[in-house]
Amino acid sequence: MGSEIVINANPFETRVALLENRHVAEISVDRAKDRGITGNIYKGRVVRVLPGMQAAFVDVDQDRAAFLHSSDIVLDMSEYAEMIGGNDQDNDDSGVELITASGHAIEDLLKEGQEILVQVTKEPIGTKGARVTTYVTLPGRLLVLMPTLVKVGVSRRIQDSEERERLRKTVRSLQPKGVGFIVRTAAEGAPEEAIKQDMDFLVKLWGTLKKRKPRARAPSLLYAELDLTYRVLRDLSSSDIGAIHIDSKDEYKKLLDFTRKFMPQLRNSVQLYEENEPIFDHFGVELELNRALGRKIWLKSGGYLVIDQTEALTAIDVNTGRFVGKKNLEETIVKTNMEAVQEVVYQLRLRNIGGLIIIDFIDMERFANRKRVFSALDGALKNDRTKTTILQISELGLVEMTRKRIRDNLSSIMTEPCPYCEGKGTIKSMRTIVYEIFRRVRREAPILDGKRVVIVAHPKLADLLYEEENDYLEKLEKQIKKKIVVKTEYNMHQEQYQIMGL
Repeated sequence: MGSEIVINANPFETRVALLENRHVAEISVDRAKDRGITGNIYKGRVVRVLPGMQAAFVDVDQDRAAFLHSSDIVLDMSEYAEMIGGNDQDNDDSGVELITASGHAIEDLLKEGQEILVQVTKEPIGTKGARVTTYVTLPGRLLVLMPTLVKVGVSRRIQDSEERERLRKTVRSLQPKGVGFIVRTAAEGAPEEAIKQDMDFLVKLWGTLKKRKPRARAPSLLYAELDLTYRVLRDLSSSDIGAIHIDSKDEYKKLLDFTRKFMPQLRNSVQLYEENEPIFDHFGVELELNRALGRKIWLKSGGYLVIDQTEALTAIDVNTGRFVGKKNLEETIVKTNMEAVQEVVYQLRLRNIGGLIIIDFIDMERFANRKRVFSALDGALKNDRTKTTILQISELGLVEMTRKRIRDNLSSIMTEPCPYCEGKGTIKSMRTIVYEIFRRVRREAPILDGKRVVIVAHPKLADLLYEEENDYLEKLEKQIKKKIVVKTEYNMHQEQYQIMGL
């Protein structure tokens, strides 16, 4: 069974799920008020050059300035010598080599106040601004246009040598002067007519951008990437898509028009979902979405994963949990680790986790078993469309890996730090707060006005003060020679309290 795309479209939010063999593989969320900017092209202004970092900050009309490293500046372009970028995952395997500014002093390339054309390659994440490149690319369905870089590359994912040569010759025969192209994986088997249609569209789009650039003020947006729904369709190979389900009539009509113009082979695959049951519930996506926001993931055997995410690193801990095995400890551990491998890779894709990832497998004594688990992990990652780099499993059972991070993960989009613990995951215990109150009362009572000390606290704290800690409360009154009165305030945070004289 091929892949299916399930689209839950609302005016305020669009959610798209990719199903592989009826199992949820990826979930993407796009909110109108928080729309991503990866792939957008801006006319920016250099606001700061940092020779020590060989980088610059560029104002692109966002909350935070974008980051531009010297390695992201391409030098072999004529009209736009300051460009970088690429938003297409096939670019790394295209065979097209870029001459970047690495090794050149950043202060010789850019000056503060200089206007520059850039494309966003990574979303702003946490406290960091977007990452941009001066090598602008425009991805289409079958091709990626490279302005003023007159080369033709073919994705190495197309392995048939005859097909690679056919595509290269076709593109070269149609190629206008002054631009280059990368042939995407989706172009495999595509007729010349379809390739020409995609090429004409991209060339026309670039012409529009060139005309718009001189008139635009910096900073300003020149080109916005496609909406989530169309971006998912564009980036997936059409041969992999069996059906596209969507629950909005208006978006259904737009999707039909889009496929008719750009992906006619998928027009009959688009289906309007009209059942009463919500579409994500019907296809089991809502359940997996809620599961993807949890910290603890249970395995079928009884083991479990614990996933902790920080801004720079994600730690995944594998535990045997309720699974006790049948024969010996090593076999139990290996079976749990092997089961965890599939779930770890699944969760990485589902949650869109990127950056540095540490997987703490359960320690295995035998080298052969460690190698077996590593091979299984390496093999499972080959189905991931996002680029990953993985190191061998260590003696302690740790695996270090990186996964390319382009957009925020699901957790950062759909959750926010707890206002009680401020993201720490814990708060002070009530007894700790009570003893803190006792120390403050002893310290501040002599300087408080009045004959009484009033403690305003959360009801749970008040109960603890009057019940279990009542004996010490009476002793404290004798020490400070003042009456202590406890008042409750339901709206107070459990860690908050006030001490005043009355």
